Amino acid sequence: MNQQNGLETVIGSGNPAQADNHYEAAIEHEKNGFRIGAIEELRQAVAHGTNPEHKFKLAYLLDLVGEESEAISLYEELTSAERPHISSLLNLSVIYEDRGNLNAAEKCLRQILDTEPNHKRAKLYIVDVQSSTDMYYDEEIARDAAKNAAMMNTPVTDFELSVRARNCLKKMEIRTLGDLLKVSENELLSYKNFGETSLVEIKHMLTARNLRLGQGAESGHISRVHQDRYDELLNHAPEQILKQPVSALNLTVRARKALQALNIQSLGELAIRTEAELMGIKNFGNTSLVEISAKLKKHGLELRNID
Repeated sequence: MNQQNGLETVIGSGNPAQADNHYEAAIEHEKNGFRIGAIEELRQAVAHGTNPEHKFKLAYLLDLVGEESEAISLYEELTSAERPHISSLLNLSVIYEDRGNLNAAEKCLRQILDTEPNHKRAKLYIVDVQSSTDMYYDEEIARDAAKNAAMMNTPVTDFELSVRARNCLKKMEIRTLGDLLKVSENELLSYKNFGETSLVEIKHMLTARNLRLGQGAESGHISRVHQDRYDELLNHAPEQILKQPVSALNLTVRARKALQALNIQSLGELAIRTEAELMGIKNFGNTSLVEISAKLKKHGLELRNID
């Protein structure tokens, strides 16, 4: 039993001498530029013997003439041995990378580096594969982000809504789908002339797109109406007051829980909310509303009103 390029070569099975003759004939054909003839001789060599170099040479030439599937099959046979064929692993990694199977390509190269840590080509190739992997994911993320941004920037007028619903959204300065997702049900209902019928209509439109009211606010973004109100507050109240934590109000437990549910952290974030938004919180009643209003008034602030 001989060892050649990391593979065990079994002598005595098949007809090694005949296999070698076919192999030599294949090499001669290759020298003369007759690849098809070389491939046929190599097929015979593989059929009559077990020398891994014969199989590798056949896979290599098949890859060169575009017979990639058959080449992969041969390479995979060579790399599935107890001691995988190094050159086959290297060539197979290139094919995998070309096909976009980056994980498989990296796995082949790591098999090489596990046994030969200083293998120059494997070290060079794995850097390329990892760069391609990062680029692939970056492109996917960029495409998803662009697609999401385009959807969020879709004007609400593009959706089939009633005239009343459209007019209310327009007066509330809710212009895009992204703006709408940052508004809560209670905020919509608190607007004059906006009723349950319009709310159901809007919710149905969003549900059909696997969306819901308020989900934009949960992601940490502030709605257009809230941002406009906050900008107004900056013209009438010192920024240091608006940035004070709500803990400065010394609220009761129930009132604090309501603010936590809306993720309200500062007095400014509280002052851009409406009474309806607070009253929509479970277990939040008029007592808590009066308490918060009174505490805000001491700081020269009040809850947001929608005309």
